[in-house]
Amino acid sequence: MMNRRRFLTLGGLSLSSALLLACDSNGPRAAAPVLRAAQRWNEKVERGLFRHTSMDAGSPGAPLAGGAFPKYFVSDHVPMWDEGTRGPWSLEVSGAVRRPVRLSLDALMRLPSITQRVDHFCVEGWTAVAVWTGVRVSELAAMVQPEPSARYVDFQSFDDGYHESWDLASAMHPQTLVAYGMDGHMLGAGHGAPARVHSPIKLGYKCTKYLTRIEFLGERNGGYWSDRGYEWYGGV
Repeated sequence: MMNRRRFLTLGGLSLSSALLLACDSNGPRAAAPVLRAAQRWNEKVERGLFRHTSMDAGSPGAPLAGGAFPKYFVSDHVPMWDEGTRGPWSLEVSGAVRRPVRLSLDALMRLPSITQRVDHFCVEGWTAVAVWTGVRVSELAAMVQPEPSARYVDFQSFDDGYHESWDLASAMHPQTLVAYGMDGHMLGAGHGAPARVHSPIKLGYKCTKYLTRIEFLGERNGGYWSDRGYEWYGGV
């Protein structure tokens, strides 16, 4: 049986990304209308296929990527939180919510957590398997109580201002985590420490690393790569 990801690929839903990679991040000017139309179609189909009950369990038979799991960031050097200049790291959860909170790493780790072995899908076409430990974003949402107007979530980082926004439904998926552990260890600097977003339902560039703030929004905004022509929805 053809799986969902295979269907998306064969169905041409990678058209916009392919065009972008074939030239530069914005594509040739003549392709702009085609890219916009492709992205609108991509999002429509991806939203139609999205299910909260659809769970990823990691590619069958695939080993953990371990040390081969790629490291990526947009700063000139690996971002590392410096308590000497910034004070202790914390995660702010705010925006269109009734009860904004700020959590230290210890407070985050005391919340109900899950560990899941799942796939990581990259827009460049590769897939890697890792084990992630963290707190569901839906758990954090229950704490802060989003306003009825909240329809989107922006994940912001200290990696040179990197951020990506999501639709609320995807952020609330049971496998969307604020992860602080990877493969049985605390996150390393190369993989987004102290905490990052991870979910197998989105392409890797949507999974903000070096997380500092989660903001619930009434209107969607863009993101580091989304503003450079990559698909905003970025679902798999």
